[in-house]
Amino acid sequence: MTQNVAAQKRTVATSAKKEGLSVQDLILVAVLIAAGAVLKLTVSSFLSFAGMKPNFMIAMYCLAIILTRPKVYQSVVIGLLVGLVSQLPMLNATPLVNIASEMLGALACGLLVTALAKVAADNKGFQDVVAPVIITFLSTIVSGYAFAMIVGVAVAHLEPLAVFGVYAVMVLGTATMNAVLAAILTPVLRAVLKRYLFVWPAAKLIGSTLWPPVAPCLRLHLRGHGPKANAC
Repeated sequence: MTQNVAAQKRTVATSAKKEGLSVQDLILVAVLIAAGAVLKLTVSSFLSFAGMKPNFMIAMYCLAIILTRPKVYQSVVIGLLVGLVSQLPMLNATPLVNIASEMLGALACGLLVTALAKVAADNKGFQDVVAPVIITFLSTIVSGYAFAMIVGVAVAHLEPLAVFGVYAVMVLGTATMNAVLAAILTPVLRAVLKRYLFVWPAAKLIGSTLWPPVAPCLRLHLRGHGPKANAC
């Protein structure tokens, strides 16, 4: 009897997760995208080495997808949002190109997260470090070369094959730096999120400032009281 109840609880939890991103997930995605924009504006130039520097926007949306594990189409929407944020003049010197490149990068990230979630699922070291490194490295390469292909072919009039060689150092260097960031931040954020220390302050601020009546509902969502929260 106890086993049946436990199995039913797992089934309900899985079904609820498949319905889409939770309030907590959405807040986390928003916070990470905002953090990526701020870091790109402030810290990115100081970490430049031989013309290479981490792309915090890509690193942060990869972290968001890794931590929330959305559906693939939701990953693409996250990439679209990042591409739109990247259109701010201070963040982008090449308008519109980032929209396509970040959507493709997020698509790759979503597919890799879905695939690697089934590989060594019980291996904490793999899921916290190795998988994020692989996912972020490959997603950055997809995004970087999508950007390079559009700019290189359409603007610089390079041959498609030449683009891979011309931009190789920049793309691979950025991918390596992003992968290192993912390896460092993923286990840290997962540990913090278990205690709601990362998401709850943002939820409290957003709920209380923008619309006070929503704060109690956010509180219930983030503490896991789904049925009570749905009644809000």
